[in-house]
Amino acid sequence: MDLDFVRVHAARPVAELTRRDVVRALLAVPSGVALVALPDLRRAMERAGNPLTPPFWESARTALGAIESGAATVGDVQRWLESTGTEPLLLTRSMFVWPEEDERGPVAEEMFHRLVAHLERRVAAGEVDPDALALGDESARASYEEIQERWLGAPLPDGRVPRDAVSDEQDEELSAAWHEEEAFALGELRRIMADLPEADRPGEALRAASTRLRELMTAPGYPGNVLRACAGYEGGPLPADDEELWLTVAAGIAGPISDLPEEGDTADAFADLEGELNSEDSVLAALCAIDHADWLAVVAALARRGPGVLASPERIARLIAESEDIDVRMDEPEDLESAEALFGSVTPLWACLGIVDRSEVLTPLGHWGLPRALDRAWSQAG
Repeated sequence: MDLDFVRVHAARPVAELTRRDVVRALLAVPSGVALVALPDLRRAMERAGNPLTPPFWESARTALGAIESGAATVGDVQRWLESTGTEPLLLTRSMFVWPEEDERGPVAEEMFHRLVAHLERRVAAGEVDPDALALGDESARASYEEIQERWLGAPLPDGRVPRDAVSDEQDEELSAAWHEEEAFALGELRRIMADLPEADRPGEALRAASTRLRELMTAPGYPGNVLRACAGYEGGPLPADDEELWLTVAAGIAGPISDLPEEGDTADAFADLEGELNSEDSVLAALCAIDHADWLAVVAALARRGPGVLASPERIARLIAESEDIDVRMDEPEDLESAEALFGSVTPLWACLGIVDRSEVLTPLGHWGLPRALDRAWSQAG
């Protein structure tokens, strides 16, 4: 750990090294090594004509000492790095969060380095005072935050807004990962079902279930409003074909298409981020929180066991834990409880479709329809 290490780590000439460059290099080695090297590093910087300032070196000694003793938190270390005056805030006042360094896409990486360069210019212009930041001056910190907020929300010469460009890239990455996972799960579902005998289509049960389903979906309140949202039928006519209606709604439970209507929502309720969800919104949130692997484990297990198997939330959680089709660890009681809670929102909706009976036992209709519904959910979403 010497000046040459810092220069190589920062990929800059010694004369151009910033406080941020030095701190990042110090954090790249064990804190004990960095502490021992600190005095020699300071003298080498002075000899090279880039001495930095006493408040910086004191902040480095204090921070490294706290890290070495185990007293520093992750937040303390991040705050020290930000106090260099050219490190973008990990979390801004407007709740913008930069992706972790090893998780940034090309756009996020570009915008991050653009902001670093912008902050370096602000330091050179005297608009950012790193010494005041190192000393914990709240006014300097507020000004530092405001400079970053303005930059994140201002269009670049090419028209891109940094905050939006980074968020859009993250959304695209999440969507791509989601679709990749979904495509894999669909392939596994089809592979599993190809090895099982095809279930007979229970026509009479399907007609009866569809008749009940039409009544529910035209009635106000739960469960009709949730079923309509799942199927994406809010405000539109229901299909005339019973099988089309039933499969679309069953598929929607595994992959809800729309949200509940917002007529009853007030502006105050929408803005209350800490407010509790109503029961219907909680059901939809639970459906959306179930991942592909859990759906695959449950439907595959029920397809193998056939009609008459218990499909209660408790049993479903156990089926996931014991699955032959997914590699999952659910060793802790909380893992089972979480799966049970999520599927506690599923089984009442399944009962509305006749997938399970009043005793939460899988019916012939559920045995026939669940794999087809899941296949449809994942095929249409892709």
